[in-house]
Amino acid sequence: MTLATAARVLGQLRHDHRSIALILVVPALLLAAVFFLFENETLPPGVPRTFDRVGLMMLAIFPFVVMFLVTSITMLRERTSGTLERLLTTPIHKADLLFGYALAFSLMAALQSLVATAVAYWIFDLDIKGSPGLVVMIAVINAVLGVALGLLCSAFARTEFQAVQFMPVVVVPQILLCGLFVARENMNDVLDGISGALPLTFSVDALQEIAAHADATEALWQDTAVMGGIVVGVLVLASLTLRRQTT
Repeated sequence: MTLATAARVLGQLRHDHRSIALILVVPALLLAAVFFLFENETLPPGVPRTFDRVGLMMLAIFPFVVMFLVTSITMLRERTSGTLERLLTTPIHKADLLFGYALAFSLMAALQSLVATAVAYWIFDLDIKGSPGLVVMIAVINAVLGVALGLLCSAFARTEFQAVQFMPVVVVPQILLCGLFVARENMNDVLDGISGALPLTFSVDALQEIAAHADATEALWQDTAVMGGIVVGVLVLASLTLRRQTT
């Protein structure tokens, strides 16, 4: 049931050229904008470029944001069109349905992360100590996290506009508090505590470990395991909130 659902969603995406462009092309274009933003900075010899730090974090943040939007709107469209309700009248389990959607979008997320990471390394010469493979791994997990949160939030929206309104509630606080703009140790105790409970924070911590160490560290695997657990937990929660009838 899960594989059949994933195959159906991928078949629909194959004919939706705009969504494919949004998933695969937009993160790379945004990464290019970040690169040219810092292109003319003047640094002393031996000082790492700002792009090497910020661009690395964007490899996780951009897929997270894009997959959240695409997934939440697509799932809501399935509900409002009646497709989801018809599917739920069959013997398919809600968990099979949700994990099928997650699998389909996760495959697209993997392609998205590969494209964005290839652009960062081959075109913009991203220079960090860690392996590109580890960067891709974190980027994929982060994109899947966006998929899971998008599926969860779509259950509480009635229109596509309402789905987009979850952006400032679910996505923006994570971007502000993940440690990208201000180091967590420089935040006050309240914001630091909130930051420690947000999934995107673990992603940024993992990428910082990759940037600073040539080999995978224990802290990296711990952050990765936490992110994976959050993804599974959010998907299970989304299956519990999925309604069999559309209001």
